[in-house]
Amino acid sequence: MITLKGRGVSAGIAKGKIIFLDRTAFIPEKKKITDQEGEIQRFKAACVQAAQQLSELGEKIADKLGEEHAALFEVHSMMLEEDDFLDPIIELITTEDVCAEWATETASTKLAQEFADMEDEYMSARAIDVKDVAKRVIAVLSGTQIDVTSGPDPVILASDDFTPSETAQFDRSKVLALVSQAGAANSHTAIFARTMNIPAIIGLGASLSAGLSGKEAAVDGESGALYIDPEPHVVAELTTKEAALQAERDALEQYRGKSTRTKSGRTIKLYANIGSVEDAESAVAGDAEGIGLFRSEFLYLGRDNYPDEIIQFESYKKVAETMGGKQVIIRTLDIGADKQADYFHLPHEENPALGMRAIRICLTRTDLFKTQLRALYRASAYGNVAIMFPMISSVQELIKAKRIAAEVREELTAQKFEFNAKTPIGIMIETPASAVISDQLAQEADFFSIGTNDLTQYTLAVDRQNEAINEFVDTHHEAILRLIKMTVDNAHNAGIWAGICGTLGADPELTETFVSMGLDELSVEPSFILKLRSRIAAFK
Repeated sequence: MITLKGRGVSAGIAKGKIIFLDRTAFIPEKKKITDQEGEIQRFKAACVQAAQQLSELGEKIADKLGEEHAALFEVHSMMLEEDDFLDPIIELITTEDVCAEWATETASTKLAQEFADMEDEYMSARAIDVKDVAKRVIAVLSGTQIDVTSGPDPVILASDDFTPSETAQFDRSKVLALVSQAGAANSHTAIFARTMNIPAIIGLGASLSAGLSGKEAAVDGESGALYIDPEPHVVAELTTKEAALQAERDALEQYRGKSTRTKSGRTIKLYANIGSVEDAESAVAGDAEGIGLFRSEFLYLGRDNYPDEIIQFESYKKVAETMGGKQVIIRTLDIGADKQADYFHLPHEENPALGMRAIRICLTRTDLFKTQLRALYRASAYGNVAIMFPMISSVQELIKAKRIAAEVREELTAQKFEFNAKTPIGIMIETPASAVISDQLAQEADFFSIGTNDLTQYTLAVDRQNEAINEFVDTHHEAILRLIKMTVDNAHNAGIWAGICGTLGADPELTETFVSMGLDELSVEPSFILKLRSRIAAFK
């Protein structure tokens, strides 16, 4: 048995096979073969398996977003039967006696370039389809995996760290736990895990290596211990601990369906943070009273191009309908900093956390902003939707963003779309600047939601993604608490409500402080809802 120790960031016990996420691209080598017919049959079998994978992906997307969004997978599957794709590969295998992997890579690269050179926009766009299909076939042939969560059984997923775009693509039903070499408590690995109530450990170091892939493992997300090939007594101890955790969860069930209020009768709204359409189901299961933060940028991650209005509309609509009339606050895209999408073509920045991100992208690329706003307003006809702008640091930015929103409302009205013209517009308070002028911002906003993760890093001048300086991240620093109190007071003086949607919202050491400050809402990962409700019920 090998025991690795890291930092537990999402409690829970998990046991299963550990699989290491390997980002190394498989580069086919030109290998000679002696059995042409056998190699051709191997290639055809790989095409059949790839088509089956595409069919399964299409079904998942159809269930989540509708049949129209699954059409791409049908196109890719059809390509695996087209002579234009198959014949050049088979010809290379036959004429040059080469392996199917190299033949697929070589022939598909040439075919993709032929499409890319075409003047017809539709045909040239098929180049990326050819590359994607070929990549899948090569993955099957080589035994590598495009998605390590695409296998039949759930796994403990390991990596050096997980990017937001990777977590956006996981089949969440196939993830037993997350373990990583690096990471921070506020990293997306931790946030994703807590949202899905999945055990997670970060900071395991280089001892967590790809050589452990395939081994049986056990995760203790509370203590931060990862056991490789656990001995029977360890399995027994973890089983006992798992039973105790379940007993604790069972005891919290008495608070399900109840409002969140103190002994004196003061009511607090307990909302959930989510990052996807599927997460809304976790929010419902966690008994959230609404969605305080839907991180819409996850719709943009793990893709090759911008999600169009229809894709976004269907996603927002489904979340609104899933929440059954409870408020759903959707943050406009917060791409940039640690959340990157290559097709945005953002320039390299020495300090991306202070660079082109969030509302700054929206205000400089209004076409993207308007597309999202149109989808958001259209979704407002199907539920209690609110819009929230991130990274606002001046009144001028907020006014400009609201002006663009007004233009979108005018366009939708002219086009006779149904929407709620009075959809609330709020902002995130996540810079010292916005907290200091929150009295002015409150005159233009319908509500405040304090993003304590960024507010902490900007106030203390510490990079929250840099694990080397974790010891300097004092989330209870008096400066942060004063900025929060100032923001709440200014909101109330202007007649609007204020909440918290950052990680501090679930910090049990600060819950009573936040209640005494007068915060109206706390938005946390769904797994914290009942625990916080029980805690608040004990306050006077």
